Amino acid sequence: MKYDIVIIGAGPAGYVAAIRAGQVGLKTALIEKKYIGGMCLNWGCIPTKAMIESGKMFARVISASEFGVDGIDKNQLRFNWDKAKKRSTGIVKKLSGGVDFLLKKNGVDVIMGEAVIHEGNTITVENRSLECEHIIIATGSYPAPLEAPIEARHVVQLEKLFDLPELPKNIVVFGKGAVAIEMVQFLHMIEKNVSLITPDENLIPGADNYLSKYVIKKFNELGIPVVYADTIDKVDDGLLYIGDTMLQCDKVINCNFRKAILPPSDVKIALDENGYIQTDDNLQTSASGIYAIGDVNGRSYLAHVASAQGIWLINKIKGIKTDFNIKNYPLNIYTFPEMAQIGQTEQDLQAANVDYKLSEFPLSVNAKAMTEGHTEGLIRMFSEKKFGQVLGVQIIADHATDMIAEAAAYMQIEGTIFDISQTIHAHPTVSEIFMEAGFEAVDRAIHK
Repeated sequence: MKYDIVIIGAGPAGYVAAIRAGQVGLKTALIEKKYIGGMCLNWGCIPTKAMIESGKMFARVISASEFGVDGIDKNQLRFNWDKAKKRSTGIVKKLSGGVDFLLKKNGVDVIMGEAVIHEGNTITVENRSLECEHIIIATGSYPAPLEAPIEARHVVQLEKLFDLPELPKNIVVFGKGAVAIEMVQFLHMIEKNVSLITPDENLIPGADNYLSKYVIKKFNELGIPVVYADTIDKVDDGLLYIGDTMLQCDKVINCNFRKAILPPSDVKIALDENGYIQTDDNLQTSASGIYAIGDVNGRSYLAHVASAQGIWLINKIKGIKTDFNIKNYPLNIYTFPEMAQIGQTEQDLQAANVDYKLSEFPLSVNAKAMTEGHTEGLIRMFSEKKFGQVLGVQIIADHATDMIAEAAAYMQIEGTIFDISQTIHAHPTVSEIFMEAGFEAVDRAIHK
């Protein structure tokens, strides 16, 4: 069978690229060996965010009396792991069905099995041979193994988290990045005794140092132990040992930073020093006609960036010109409160010797935040001093992961602090903090 494009991997990079390829009339095959939707849809982004929302609801019910809701006996409250899993699984099933529908609607041939790349842009899968003009590798990434001298029965891989019949009381999370800190806070919200072991203070790679420091401060306030270590010495009789440190531990959840998943290949494809596939500015690998998108190329570990790469690449192959600026894609962390950023960090600006201005505005004086009972957080906005162009935005707020889209819109059109300050925001809304930060950058905030 001959195709215009064969895509290996059906995660957010691969299935989105396949749908777009079908939309623009390219004959497309999508090969997946395990889950349509990949890690993000099946055991990563979506089910974990659903579980976090269950955790937030549990924590909110506990504090309901502060909002005038009486009659709740805190002693009777229990987090039902099975019901929360059922809700999460239902959401995943509905979204998976939607992806299947869209692939069929756009004429994409879905082939289940492991793909092997051969010379001459040929791929074999399940005793079938496919020829194509272009191969797109979208095989994603997977948490690196926990390299520690502890028995496998003590370790839970993220992919198998929902297989646990129940969550134990004492849990240690090992790793860094958004997934690790989200998992820690979720477990704390449902009243588990949780600790974090992380290699260094840079908890969120790619994020501004301010956000990592904020998380560490938050965990300290919540009484969550944070231990800096590269490995674990042992787990024995309900205790985890790292040097002189002991932590209560029934299970260790592996949230190690992820490594690229590479498909079997007879074609030599260059890798970078960290094992990711090297790509040029066109996302092409060292092998002609073979591209790599999403986590596997190491440019980002975010699902929405993976999807954006897929759409951009298909458009380019088809001859449709579109812009692609990876710095204009948000980084979201689904903690409580949420965190989000877009554009350049303060460290980026300092390294580039940019003459910038930092404008901040806190949620503590925002009326809507007060009514909702979520006044923790702020907006941080970086702008270029000469013309006022917005260079980067960071938000800590209850709905920061949604609010960051406003910053994305300003940055997409190279908006300035003057544009933000003159944008009328409805009152009361949390998004008024954008206007206030704009005023603060131009002159001074109204309510500060």
